Amino acid sequence: MPLEAFASSQPLTFGVELELQLVSLSDFDLTAASPDLLHLLNRKPFPGNVTPEITESMIEINSSVQTAYAPLLAELIDIRDTLVAASDTLNIGIAGGGTHPFQHWSEQKISAKPRYEYLSQLYGYLAKQFTVFGQHVHIGCANGDDALFLLHALGRYIPHFIALSSSSPFVQGHDSGFDSARLNSVFAFPMSGRAPFMLSWQEFNEVFFAKMERTKIIKSMKDFYWDLRPKPEYGTIELRVCDTPLTVERAAALAGYLQALCRHLLERKEEAPVEDDYLVYNYNRFQACRFGLDGTVTLPKTYDNVSLREDILATLEKMVPHAEALGSMDALAHLAAAAREGSDAMWLRRYYERDGSVEAMVNAAIGRFRGERRFR
Repeated sequence: MPLEAFASSQPLTFGVELELQLVSLSDFDLTAASPDLLHLLNRKPFPGNVTPEITESMIEINSSVQTAYAPLLAELIDIRDTLVAASDTLNIGIAGGGTHPFQHWSEQKISAKPRYEYLSQLYGYLAKQFTVFGQHVHIGCANGDDALFLLHALGRYIPHFIALSSSSPFVQGHDSGFDSARLNSVFAFPMSGRAPFMLSWQEFNEVFFAKMERTKIIKSMKDFYWDLRPKPEYGTIELRVCDTPLTVERAAALAGYLQALCRHLLERKEEAPVEDDYLVYNYNRFQACRFGLDGTVTLPKTYDNVSLREDILATLEKMVPHAEALGSMDALAHLAAAAREGSDAMWLRRYYERDGSVEAMVNAAIGRFRGERRFR
């Protein structure tokens, strides 16, 4: 059965999903607290949506559909404050970050949800190793053809979002050498990577998806773990490469940047995306994961090698007219400061170098998520 029709949504509306760590305040390891936390949160209205994730030491929060950066940020702060109050009741900590720096996958518990139990049976230990934490951003699209155009046009900017959100340098007690080690875990899944190059929703639906469905490997779009994927039921595309930042302010800024970029790309003043743009895609992705803002990327149209940091700063400057129209200048300013001063991955490394304790680093990340000034 082909996919459902692509739902038309208001172009450039957006929403954010954040996967968050649940941490024991006694040893600062992950703790299987999501059933208790969700039960507590369900007892009163929640500003957004909160759901279980694949293991019980995670939750996912979702904003509502927004049109502008400032209301999105206000909602995320409201969600954060509600979570913090509930976590205080349960005596647990909540933190951002793409990986917990010293948890062991074998100790995680799969959430009691049919899809997660199915994934555990299918993927074995990879399901528990998927206790990593990402930010997803949805962007509304008028139709499926616009969605596929944006999906492929954004490929050139994927390293920007990896580097600016990077917050997963530590894995199982050690510095991995990567600014975003989280994406290495995502790449272990067979349906990860990128979408096939198609610009027609009819072709994507009736040819590609229909063939994949006949293989019996794929049942829905949820079975693809692509860096960017269309979500026809929502009328959106979904950016999936970001680590969960340490603060909701960084999360909102990333969403604001994506909205501005999409507005720019939909003007179709740049060269249209082509299949050959993907010749440099995987290596650029690696550079952003490995070296973060200090990486070097190859531009897909010219094959020029450029500093990722300088490319980000130049693109942020280019987005100013769009940010002015959308009301997201503060988002661009936040990310420009991050590009110059350092990512969350750099912040975590600096904190570890100063204190020498991964437990203290987790405690600091909890404080940073809460918005405590001493951890800014």
